Amino acid sequence: MKESNVQLPSPWISVIPLLVLITMVSLTIYLFGSDALDGGNQVSLFVATGVCVCLSMWIYNTPWKQFENSIINTIGQASVSIVILIIIGMMSGAWMISGVVPTLIYYGVQIMSPQFFLVSSCVICALVSVVTGSSWTTVATIGIALLGIGDALSIPAAWTAGAIISGAYFGDKISPLSDTTILASSSTGTDLFTHIRYMLYTTVPSITITLIIFFMAGFWYGGETAHISEYTSGLASKFNISLWTIIVPIITALLIAKKVPSLITLFVSSLTAGICAIILQPHVLLEVANETVDTPLNLIKGLMVTWYGSTAVETGNSTINELVSTGGMAGMMNTIWLILCAMCFGGVMTASRMLESLTKVIISCVRGTFSLVASTVSTGLLMNLSTSDQYISIILSGSMFKDTYKERGYAPELLSRTTEDSATVTSVLIPWNTCGMTQATVLGVPTMAYLPFCFFNYLSPIMSCFIAAIGWKIRRIHKTEY
Repeated sequence: MKESNVQLPSPWISVIPLLVLITMVSLTIYLFGSDALDGGNQVSLFVATGVCVCLSMWIYNTPWKQFENSIINTIGQASVSIVILIIIGMMSGAWMISGVVPTLIYYGVQIMSPQFFLVSSCVICALVSVVTGSSWTTVATIGIALLGIGDALSIPAAWTAGAIISGAYFGDKISPLSDTTILASSSTGTDLFTHIRYMLYTTVPSITITLIIFFMAGFWYGGETAHISEYTSGLASKFNISLWTIIVPIITALLIAKKVPSLITLFVSSLTAGICAIILQPHVLLEVANETVDTPLNLIKGLMVTWYGSTAVETGNSTINELVSTGGMAGMMNTIWLILCAMCFGGVMTASRMLESLTKVIISCVRGTFSLVASTVSTGLLMNLSTSDQYISIILSGSMFKDTYKERGYAPELLSRTTEDSATVTSVLIPWNTCGMTQATVLGVPTMAYLPFCFFNYLSPIMSCFIAAIGWKIRRIHKTEY
């Protein structure tokens, strides 16, 4: 193959594009803050891509066609995942407007009590994050409401923020709707639901320990829960809160359990939620469609807007308004844009063999399963610290170790799980990372203040290393199975 004719670059040369990316992303974060995902990080990736190509063509005479083919192959591998993301936008809008998510929240918040507030907050945020697939949305909506309730109950804001973030990132991590979950599976060549099932071996113990800690901490605090009725009444005033909506997630869960392909599962779930919206929430669909006459065509118009575009529903409560707003297919464009740019960077780093050069330096220290997993975890954390973006960290970590896991006979889901256990959940613990910056701003709690109480987020990488050390459920396969 042509790649074998390209000279392996020096690690000192190979690290230059990465340093350029780190510098550009840091500058972008400084200039644009949490809006860096709107285009700044994409530009940074393209600049770093250009630097990589120039260095490789100038110093090592790498032909341009090799870069082009590598980019085509890399993006091609992510094409199904991009389609999944688009359908997820369609599904998330339908789940919200159909009343599925409002119903889950409505009944979820009613398990609140002063002693169980922290553990309840963690569980509720986990549920909301699972059904929405977004930790950011969960924190910015139900998280803010829970923080206000916690203040009323005289519970320290840092503890409440820790419970909110722990639950939100647990849900984000295992939700088939999550872009980071899809990204981790696609960048490592792992089936989405195989990836989710394999993550349970580290995720369940981590969240269990987290819930035990919050459960015990809850007995130190007391108060009242009067604000909950305001929240539930706000949801009930706009949506037809009905247990019939639970049919939608049940059907989705059954399809997942039957191992139906992801695209089919998500598409069927979107259609089912759409039917549910027409039957149970026609008034909401009319509001989304900006129509007043209840006709079949107007309902279909509202449903189509729900699937493809942004929606805003007035509930009389600004916090709930934010919660029930959706972005549809269009809301996924920034993530898709970032993935395409990141795939270009990963493609040229692979074609130039610079990624291979950097990986060899790290792999030279690897001796067994534990050291391989620990190296992957450390790389994910390092990427979060240096690139300030979890998406870039996931893609780079997966790309750097993919061939090594394959050569050593480890199943790709081990890599995808380890990447999620590190790059996804630690991003919110870093003040200058887009995740840490966003959540600190939204909650009004400094990153370093809530960090000690985000038990799930730092237990996950520890658990990943522990599971590897004891060799539990470490699946090995033959290279031909990739």
